[in-house]
Amino acid sequence: MCLFPYCSSVLGQLTMASSIVLLLLLIALALLSVSANLVSIDCGSSDSYTDENSIKWVGDDDFVQNGESQVVQTTNGVSNVMGTLRVFSTRKKNCYSIKAEKGSQFLVRASFYYGNYDKKSAPPSFDLQLDGNYWNTIQTSAEGVVYYEVIYITKGDSIELCLAQTQPNQLPFISAIEIRGLASDMYNHVDSEYAMLLTRRVAYGATEAIRYPSDDFDRIWDAVEVGNGLVKVTTDAQTIDTSVPDQPPVAAFQYGITTSKTSEAILLVTDLPPVEVPIYIIMYFSEVTELDSTQTRSFEIYIDGKSHFDPIVPAYGSVVEMSITNISASSNTSFSLVATSDSTLPPLINAMEVYYVSGPITDGTDSKDVAGLATLQDKFSTLQEWTGDPCLPSPFTWDWVNCSADDTPRVTALYLSGFGLSGQLPEFSSLDALQTIDLHNNSLSGSIPDFLGTLPNLKQLNLADNKLSGPIPTTISNNNKLKLVSSGNPNLCASGGSCKTVVDNSGGPSSGSSSKKKNSKLPLILGIAIPAFFVFWVIVVIFVCSMSQSKRRRAAAIAATNAGQNGGANMPNGLPPQGAPMNPQMMGKFGEVMMNQFAGNDEDQGTPEQGTPEQIRNQQVEERPLQY
Repeated sequence: MCLFPYCSSVLGQLTMASSIVLLLLLIALALLSVSANLVSIDCGSSDSYTDENSIKWVGDDDFVQNGESQVVQTTNGVSNVMGTLRVFSTRKKNCYSIKAEKGSQFLVRASFYYGNYDKKSAPPSFDLQLDGNYWNTIQTSAEGVVYYEVIYITKGDSIELCLAQTQPNQLPFISAIEIRGLASDMYNHVDSEYAMLLTRRVAYGATEAIRYPSDDFDRIWDAVEVGNGLVKVTTDAQTIDTSVPDQPPVAAFQYGITTSKTSEAILLVTDLPPVEVPIYIIMYFSEVTELDSTQTRSFEIYIDGKSHFDPIVPAYGSVVEMSITNISASSNTSFSLVATSDSTLPPLINAMEVYYVSGPITDGTDSKDVAGLATLQDKFSTLQEWTGDPCLPSPFTWDWVNCSADDTPRVTALYLSGFGLSGQLPEFSSLDALQTIDLHNNSLSGSIPDFLGTLPNLKQLNLADNKLSGPIPTTISNNNKLKLVSSGNPNLCASGGSCKTVVDNSGGPSSGSSSKKKNSKLPLILGIAIPAFFVFWVIVVIFVCSMSQSKRRRAAAIAATNAGQNGGANMPNGLPPQGAPMNPQMMGKFGEVMMNQFAGNDEDQGTPEQGTPEQIRNQQVEERPLQY
């Protein structure tokens, strides 16, 4: 509808050439929008390039953590993409992680070309997994390329494609990964909780395989040669409308197959597994020539010899799509196209897709646990080697976790002893189903986080032999249900003991609040202050006693001198009585003795009664005349 009055005149002036240019631009824009959903990874390569199908390939370094790049020994005419591969010799499983929009529908294709890369001529077998779900057991070939496809709706924001070793000495490898975004209304006969696994996609009568850019979604339609009495037919329609739900490419309708007689049926090969599985088969039909009024082409789909659907009448210049769902089948189930009794022409088919339907797609490990483990991996780079779902599939959990057996598993244990972890522990309290945390024999530093004591199910916490410091949080020390092992951390405060101040890189105390830091110093302050107080007062008492004794002796010396001047023959110790005359020589010697004794007391207060040994000897000599 034209919204402006001059619109019709402008449109009328457009030439045929300009219309074609506009159409080409629109097609180019459409192709660009589709190609934005194409991600092609050349495994084992570091190069980026565009192949013969205009598909841009990139190396796999940004999508995987482990593995070794290898070059094949034989090419056997395969594409250049198959010239390299990545092989995995460590870990139970190794995963590629490709960003994807959650809730979108994708086709994922994984390709494997052995090419005798290891010169052992022994193609290995291993498991392929997708987003924590078992996909298939891969049996590689010594001759050609083996590839697997799945269509599903993502439940997360990435696609995790994993390879798991299942046999001794048979190392998983992969050659290419292709991610193709699909329209949301395609393949809508299968619930989004299930995946569709391809067994066959064919374009009957085609001379070569059909893929991008002929198919906007880069589905690969294998060419099938005509045989067993079948007849190849070519369409004469100038245009073919392929606007049916699953959007097959126009190129798939350039040819078709039929039989030479109406009495002959077309037997369809499905390549389904040998055991019965739920199936999703889509058949595409387009009349190859415009029929006259005397001609009719009508046929039915028979399953194991019985008709299950209304007759199909192909349309000329357009496509009829027929889906077979809600039944189970196997490689032993026969599918055939049989002409109806009123048909003048034999049955015809142009293309077919065959899938079997998986079991319910798991939601994966609990999202809270995935977030908690991601926090640990962000902090400790050595843990980044583990990718994919941590718990699923259950035989291939990460080496350092234990998980519950719930439909949505929970992480119940972390076993990270001896992993070389260093630095402070990050906060991973979202892992609230943990029962055991073993972090001993690492180089963890800093304080023990409080949240570890609040994990509701935690029973064992082993932090031994690290470099942790500061006080043990009360959330842990007061938790009677939690067994803590913390030996081998010299700077960690034992429960109830004194705590040294630990200084962090910023120069300040590293643990506890300011009040806790002050409290932690109190025992040390008291331990120094109290003994110092007693020592101080002992020194004071000794000093006072010494000074008192010195004063008494000085007073005695003065008194003796005075007594000598006044007489004292009748005084005790042989001193003359008061008023008696004293011999001046004797008075002089007595005064000298008293002064020597006083001086000795001043020089050595530690022995105030004796003085030095020399003074004692002099004193004894000087005092002898006083003894008679």
